[in-house]
Amino acid sequence: MTPYRYNVQTHVGLRRKVNEDAVLALPDHNIWVVSDGMGGHDAGDLASRLITDAIAMIPAGLAPTDRMHALRDAIQSAHRAILAEAQARGRGVIGATVVALMISNSHFVVLWAGDSRIYRLRAGQIELLTTDHSAVAAMVASGQLSWDEADQHPQSNTITRAVGVGEELDLDKVRGEVQPGDRFLICSDGLTKYATFSILRRILSSAPIETVTDQLTQVALAGGGADNISVIVVDVQ
Repeated sequence: MTPYRYNVQTHVGLRRKVNEDAVLALPDHNIWVVSDGMGGHDAGDLASRLITDAIAMIPAGLAPTDRMHALRDAIQSAHRAILAEAQARGRGVIGATVVALMISNSHFVVLWAGDSRIYRLRAGQIELLTTDHSAVAAMVASGQLSWDEADQHPQSNTITRAVGVGEELDLDKVRGEVQPGDRFLICSDGLTKYATFSILRRILSSAPIETVTDQLTQVALAGGGADNISVIVVDVQ
């Protein structure tokens, strides 16, 4: 039996004409990625694809530490490629968020920039593993807002870090242990605008892997589907 099962879904939503999100599953590497092209900027769909394409080129057979470094290097390579593309076009900023989960043996590592998120459900409790690089994240950190309140704040879409934005890309990282029964949710903000922690906990606690991403997507669509929606769920056996 394989140690992980997963399901992936991305949806354009109800108001956008183009899906600027990109998703990637690399089960041979135990890597899963969501990237969200920056809305309102030119060629966000290109930026998110450049990120997932770069990660997809990670060679097979690397030791876990080398694979983690290769993941980081791939994102940095995409950052440089996006900067070069923006300069060649001469038409403003191109960028995308990225959040990547890598599991190896009994450990995980998460790399991210922007406000795409990873949650973990363990023993019925849900935990947000990432911290948004956004204008409202500081309000959450200071106790002024909860994450649920921050998702509804007028400045919730203002991100402070993204791939392709600024000369240097500073990726955040978190790592930890994996336990059998853990369920990871990787998603763009097209879901979290509509799904509170309690909604996520309820669905992640009850839905089987075959339908969980569809149930989560339907929450966003029922709420209005104003943005692209990308969802990956990974179960640890």
